[in-house]
Amino acid sequence: MNKVLPDAATAAALVPHGATVLVGGFGLCGIPETLINALHTQGTTQLTLVSNNAGIDGFGLGILLEARQVTRMVSTYVGENKEFERQFLSGELAVELVPQGTFAERIRAGGAGVGGFFTPTGFGTVVAEGKETRVIDGRGYVFETPLRGDFAFVKAWKGDRLGNLVYRRTARNFNPVMATAAKITIAEVEQLVEPGEIDPDHIVTPGIYVRHILQGGPYEKRIERKTVRS
Repeated sequence: MNKVLPDAATAAALVPHGATVLVGGFGLCGIPETLINALHTQGTTQLTLVSNNAGIDGFGLGILLEARQVTRMVSTYVGENKEFERQFLSGELAVELVPQGTFAERIRAGGAGVGGFFTPTGFGTVVAEGKETRVIDGRGYVFETPLRGDFAFVKAWKGDRLGNLVYRRTARNFNPVMATAAKITIAEVEQLVEPGEIDPDHIVTPGIYVRHILQGGPYEKRIERKTVRS
């Protein structure tokens, strides 16, 4: 079985207007740069993006926001994007802010087929408004529902033609859980190898979760906020 797509443009063409897309990455680390750029070029609109953050102005998911291709964001941290802030405050962009641990677990639940879970995070705050709450062993909990997507765009360090993926260090972040929680997962990799070239013990995302894979790059791998000694 060969899951390899010829290019990112072919992958982006699969995503219809109005789709919900899970996008891996933490800050700018481990983001699927190639797929994001292709989706921007494709011009797909009315997207709901589920991502830890919204990129920065002019890079990552920021280019989709600037092009008005996104109507809703489900995120945990959005403090590095001025255009995101402007659209949010002006009411142009619908935003669901989710505590980061809850965000990760909602995606994991979506991939595991779990109908939801109770967490103490957010109990007694605006996060709990409109949600079921329960006291368990004397502690308040909030019921959270799973997060799933029509598509997941994930970035891996190495992958084979069967879709088995290996991540590298911090770039692992949300990519593995997102790969399990979408109807169609598309992975871009820095190194595309033949089946058998990856040690089975090193595989993080088994190919059963990946519908398509492609060779990504070239990559900028920007640093979101560079801090150096004076």
